[in-house]
Amino acid sequence: MNELHIDILLPAMAAGIVVLSTHVPLGREVLRRGIIFIDLAIAQIAGLGVIATTHIMEDGEGWLVQFAAVSAALMGAMLFNWIEKRLPEIEEALIGVFFVLAATASLLLLASDPHAGEHLKELLVGQILWVNWAQLILPAIISGLIVFIWWRTGHSPPPWLFYSLFALAITVSVQLVGVYLVFASLIIPALSIYYQNNNEALWVAYGVGIMGYILGLMGSSLLDLPSGALIVWMLAIVGLVTVLIRNPGRI
Repeated sequence: MNELHIDILLPAMAAGIVVLSTHVPLGREVLRRGIIFIDLAIAQIAGLGVIATTHIMEDGEGWLVQFAAVSAALMGAMLFNWIEKRLPEIEEALIGVFFVLAATASLLLLASDPHAGEHLKELLVGQILWVNWAQLILPAIISGLIVFIWWRTGHSPPPWLFYSLFALAITVSVQLVGVYLVFASLIIPALSIYYQNNNEALWVAYGVGIMGYILGLMGSSLLDLPSGALIVWMLAIVGLVTVLIRNPGRI
């Protein structure tokens, strides 16, 4: 059994807290709106922006890649905002279609890249254990701004603002922890408090997320298992236990 490497785990845990700070309240709103797979779609669209930029400009500057990711995500968000207004009855289906289109477009762009497998794995699974403190400064500032706006609007921003905030949060998070963990961080804590609507429940959801990250990171360090995948499982287990304790009659 391996040892706990605190110097690696602490920035990784901080990355998890940055992600959860925005994803817990946004996830609650996603469930309320019934657009469960929007984060997968926007994350994939943001990833497509990154892949397209690096494909066209092999030595593209970091700021240019970030700009491409944010721009692609915001365009996707505005598209989904338009769909919500004009085609609400098929919105979820269209979100799925655009997710598939963005995913397959990424595959087509990477078809001739010998490192395509690595790029796709990094996009989907992430590299949370390789996050350092310097990488967290900008995501923490952006996430703090998103949380501030969210609370200032009384947890109910207008649709265009919700989609814009969502796009920014997803773009920041997917580059830290990957698509799978972004989805799990958004949906699982929110599901664990689905039957409660008070502010106390929101803090319970934060607790579910933080405990899932702690157990997942510690387990991956001790057992030498992929951190992102194990955190997803720990989030699911902690979320299920929370539901059983708080809503024993539901299951």
